Amino acid sequence: MSRCAMETSRFHRRRLSHPTPPSPPKSNVTRLTDSVIRAGDGKSRMGKLPPMRLVVARCSVDYTGRLTAHLPMAPRLLMIKADGSILVHADGGSYKPLNWMTPPCSMKEEEGLWTVTNTKTGDSLRITIEEILHDSSHELGTDPGLRKDGVESHLQELLAADPTPLGEGYTLVRREFPTAIGPVDLMCRDPHGASVAVEIKRRGEIDGVEQLTRYLELLNRDPLLSPVQGVFAAQVIKPQARVLAEDRGIRCVTVDYDALRGTVDQTQPTLF
Repeated sequence: MSRCAMETSRFHRRRLSHPTPPSPPKSNVTRLTDSVIRAGDGKSRMGKLPPMRLVVARCSVDYTGRLTAHLPMAPRLLMIKADGSILVHADGGSYKPLNWMTPPCSMKEEEGLWTVTNTKTGDSLRITIEEILHDSSHELGTDPGLRKDGVESHLQELLAADPTPLGEGYTLVRREFPTAIGPVDLMCRDPHGASVAVEIKRRGEIDGVEQLTRYLELLNRDPLLSPVQGVFAAQVIKPQARVLAEDRGIRCVTVDYDALRGTVDQTQPTLF
């Protein structure tokens, strides 16, 4: 047997007589909640959205980073969300958390202590837990998102279908009537055939009046349209905006979104 073969044989015998010890099992006390917070994109290594975890506990919270903050021991709600954020809530202060950590971050959970570290900034949140009163996880899945009702596009669509709330006998010429500085929400005609430019807002403020004023100045230069009247329509019109509009010859109209949709039965008595 060659010298090289003999050395190789001795090496394998040593490995067999001294096998590599197995890795110690993970402790039940310390674990990384990687599936919740590792990437900050709301997905675990398996690609699934992790459950939201809600913990009610008596705890104190210490934040260290761009500033330091301390919350003394008290019952609080700890929320670990699928997007990687951790929020500390109390039974007060409206919807805002008392403290929080945004992703990407990692969390080490030990007996009586959670340590949350932002992997980009190094900021840390140490939650010292005296007693856990509730601990649950919930699969919420993918949220479809917020669908806003009563936004300007909805008001425009409803008033385009029936412009009579803007003025008796009004008819629609075009939605999004083009101009060199942007489209006018509605171009209508009154019963006498005169052009009417309508600007629609959910909340009528001075900026909306200024916007309609610019449209009117430009539209009145067109001999085929001039004279063009202006109507400023909104669900709520601030007093300052109303005064400015009326001073510039712009008529203000307050519209009721529910009435436009036909969801209010006008035959039923109301309190006011």
